[in-house]
Amino acid sequence: MASRIDDRFAALKKEGRAALVTFVMAGDPDLATSLDILKALPSAGADVIEVGMPFTDPMADGPAIQAAGLRALKAGTTLKKTLKLVADFRAGDDATPIVLMGYYNPIYVYGVGAFLRDAEAAGVDGLIVVDLPPEEDAELCIPARSAGLNFIRLATPTTDDRRLPKVLENTSGFVYYVSLTGITGAALADYAGVSQAVARIKRHTALPIAVGFGVKNADNAAEIARNADGVVVGTALVEALKTSLDAEGHAGPSSVSAVTGLVASISQGVRGARPQRGGVMSWLSRLVS
Repeated sequence: MASRIDDRFAALKKEGRAALVTFVMAGDPDLATSLDILKALPSAGADVIEVGMPFTDPMADGPAIQAAGLRALKAGTTLKKTLKLVADFRAGDDATPIVLMGYYNPIYVYGVGAFLRDAEAAGVDGLIVVDLPPEEDAELCIPARSAGLNFIRLATPTTDDRRLPKVLENTSGFVYYVSLTGITGAALADYAGVSQAVARIKRHTALPIAVGFGVKNADNAAEIARNADGVVVGTALVEALKTSLDAEGHAGPSSVSAVTGLVASISQGVRGARPQRGGVMSWLSRLVS
């Protein structure tokens, strides 16, 4: 059965544009503000929302997202409260896909079976768990898919053609291409390399390819959207939120708009991008042929 993620990417494919995938940390800087931000993201232009699960040892994250996770933990955010946050969002929005992103440890402590039941009940659509390789699919990936959740896998510049089939074996929803080797928040420069990587991955899968790491503004997003099926932005939004906080890290009157304003700007870049031949336009030509 098609998920909200499948439906959203299919709808955007018909529109002829890439998806804007936005990342925010659950509970940053507090649960109430976090919920206000989540509720405001779709109208600002977010097509898919990734919600970070705060963790004390986020090895793939740069300083900005690490700090966001620590603020969320300090505010009392737990995995159970993260699921409640999604449920509260879902009460007013039954269409926007929600993907939980983070690390396996909190899920393991929660209990895989209980977590999957509660995540499905809350309205979660997919999972990105960055520290579970394909060799451990039986641990969470396969049970998640059996529970009706997409399991989204990461591919990187070092994921070669021999490794890709294993990475993609149980992947669903979309593939998240990490456009550089390193932590979140690093600069993105090699757009040609990203284009080639997306084309290479597409030779192995029909799933949409979303590209992230290093997207900071509308121009970055437009460059990526010419070739990819989705553009992921996270660190820039987390940094925008941080600039709105007071000296003690508490939300201010501009905290929600600091995030949604940047999302709206980046959304214009995604929507204004002209897909290159062989990219999104290729399926348009097939539709009318």
